[in-house]
Amino acid sequence: MGKMTIQQMIVQLAGGMGTSIQIFMVTLVFSLPLGLVVAFGRMSKNKYLQAIVKVYISIMRGTPLMLQLMVVYFGPYYLFGLKMGSGYRLWAAFIGFVINYAAYFAEIYR
Repeated sequence: MGKMTIQQMIVQLAGGMGTSIQIFMVTLVFSLPLGLVVAFGRMSKNKYLQAIVKVYISIMRGTPLMLQLMVVYFGPYYLFGLKMGSGYRLWAAFIGFVINYAAYFAEIYR
């Protein structure tokens, strides 16, 4: 196995940093408004909606993000038999981070 040069390492790290920034930006853009909607649901006069949102927030805040990402990534296959393409990995990260942080933002807004 050959050695990696410093330039090769920097290129790989830069690619990973680009993906991390992309996940961060998508998470902010979608979780902030979704968190506001969830906060309104939590403060709703409708007791059923309030209870559903309370359970959602409790689950999202009470389970590790890594577990949530695994459920979003593997769930469609094991629950519904859907085979997702390789491009779904990034989408699963987007979905997992957004629904997780929306719950946190909902509590901050409330």
